[in-house]
Order: sequence, then C-alpha cells, then structure tokens
Amino acid sequence: MRAHADRSGQTEGVTVGSAISLFSGAGGLDLGIESAGFATLAAVEWDDDACDTLEKNAPIYFPSLREVVRGDLYPLAIGSGGGLTTRDILRAAGLSSRERPDLLVGGPPCVAFSKSGFWLEWKRDGVDPAASLLQAYTRVLAEARPRYFVFENVYALTFNNKASRPAFTRLLAEIEAAGYRFWWQVLNTADYGVPQARPRLCIVGCRKRDTLPDPPDPTHHGPWERRTTTGGPLPHVTAGEALAGLITDAEPQEVVRGSWGHLLPEIPPGDNYLYFTEKRGHPAPVFEWRSRYWSFLLKLDPGRPSPTIQARPGPNVGPFHWANRRLRVPEIRRLFTFPDDFAFVGKRASVQAQIGNSVPPLFSEHVARAVAAAC
Repeated sequence: MRAHADRSGQTEGVTVGSAISLFSGAGGLDLGIESAGFATLAAVEWDDDACDTLEKNAPIYFPSLREVVRGDLYPLAIGSGGGLTTRDILRAAGLSSRERPDLLVGGPPCVAFSKSGFWLEWKRDGVDPAASLLQAYTRVLAEARPRYFVFENVYALTFNNKASRPAFTRLLAEIEAAGYRFWWQVLNTADYGVPQARPRLCIVGCRKRDTLPDPPDPTHHGPWERRTTTGGPLPHVTAGEALAGLITDAEPQEVVRGSWGHLLPEIPPGDNYLYFTEKRGHPAPVFEWRSRYWSFLLKLDPGRPSPTIQARPGPNVGPFHWANRRLRVPEIRRLFTFPDDFAFVGKRASVQAQIGNSVPPLFSEHVARAVAAAC
C-alpha cells in the first residue's frame, strides 16, 4: 500500500491496489474506484472524445494513469487476431509478464441488451454482434488474472429472452471457467445516494483463494417506479436537492422540438405522455394508453430522483427539466454525481453520450469500497 490523496480533499488514505479499466468511456466507473483507494494504471476506450476526456482529467482525478489505450476490443472478443491483446493492456499499465493487477473493472457497451432497444426485433432475437463484447471482458479477465473484478451492465442482460438469457448464461460460465467466485445483483443507483434511479447489473468476484467481497450495503431508500426500495436509512436524494444552487447557462440545444415538444409545458412534473390519454381523463386525448415508451415527454419531478438519463435520447425523449427544457450539461453531470469541475471534451451530443453511458461515480465507489474491504 502507498499514500493516496483523496481528490475531494476531505480525507487521506492509502492505495489498496492497482486497477485496469476496460470500456472506460469518460471514466465514471474509474472515478468511483479511485475514490475507494484503487489506482487506475491503464484505461481502454475506443471513442476519441471519451479518451480525450480521460486524458484531460487525469492530472486531477486519475493521477496514476499511465496510458489511455485507444483501441477497439472487438477483435479480442472474437479471437480474430490483430488489434489489442491482453499483453498490450498489461504493458500499458506498466506491469511485467509476471505482475497482475489487483482489480479489473469495466462495462461492455449495452446496445444488445438495453431495455429501450427491445422493441427492435433483431435485438430481441439476439443477433446483435455487439453482444460479443462481453467476451472481450471475460478474455482479459482470464488472461490478466486480477485478484478481483467488477463487471457492470444494464439489468436487462438478466432478462429471460432470446437476446439476454443465452448471453448472460455464457457470461457467468466464462467467469467461472476463468477461475473466479462471484455474486451478481441488480442494484439501483438511487439506493446509494445517486439522484438518479438507474438499475444496474453488478457482478463482483475474486480468485478462488481470495476473500469474496460482500455486496455493498444500500445507504438510501424510497419509491422507484411502482415499487419502494427499503435498503438504507436515508431517503433518496432528489433531483431538486442535487440541482439546488447550481448556476447554469442556457444551451442552444435545450429547446424541446420535435412533433410533440409543444405539449411539454402542460405535463406536470414527474409525468409523461400518459397525461394526454383518455384513460387519465384528458379532455382532448392525443395518445393511446401505453402507446409510447415510458420516457416519452417525461418530465423530472424535483421531489424524486431523476429517472434514467439516456445517452442518445430522441427528440421527445426525456427526462426533461421541470422548466420545460432539456437538461443542461452541468445538470446531467450533477445527476450522475460527476464532480462539477470534471471537464468533458466534444460537442454537445458527444458529451451527452459520454455521461449517459457512464456509471455514476458515487455508485461505483460504493461497489469498489466493498472490494477494498476484502483486499
């Protein structure tokens, strides 16, 4: 262990181990493990803007980062030869052929299993080639042999359908074949202090001779969709609380356009297009009951956590601000628990995608602290 300064400036502890990050994106997962005491040595990402974001923030938030590896893990997933190898990644981390990282983290892109995509028949039938990116993770896991690993993904990967069930079964089998014990759970980020209800699949494991970490204890509780979570002692952090005191500049992209944007001002906070249905008693119904996806014309309720914020929302897909506009970048950053001074590189659509694809750092910190406790 070596000295490790917490970037929040509030505490000072020790580095509990080294880490390698796959599918790193803008670094949300990595921010959390850094806060838990792990030092990220190498991060692998293919998107240039996300790589630039990682490098821009590295001096403050990832001080041990040796290299952002700009590369596609797909060839590694399918074993086609060429492209990145596990040895390349270990070398970028400064590890010799005999050294192993303490922790491997990553969340392969979820396009093949995202709940919002199951209306597409080719996704339901499980023919999305991006599904094989799961195998990139398990191959690096088997070859890099870290002491611990954290895998994160959409919870729809656990669904019992043609797209998800075979892929999930194969994923668990490959983790076990690599020599790891593990647990998996679907955890709601709002139960860990994130002002966004975002259910995520977490798989956490260790080598068979190491101590298996316990799942992180929830810190918060409250209503979520049509249920109530009863985990932690504190109430969920609301969107209103998270955005309180935040001063933002107007953005050209915040105006809600599209065919139905003019309806947004009439929708109460926390409601969506269903407000304009006959079943809800609207005098001039516009939509049939449950004819659109739930986030269509969805408006934030300042008294509750934000619903899941998507990476690439359509023109009428929320959540929108209760002031009848799109969320601004500083607001999205807050709702994901990124630090206010964490800088994102790229145009507005790219920044939205980088944040929307991220693991909320506060959530990943809770998971990583559970791992650190077992080290």
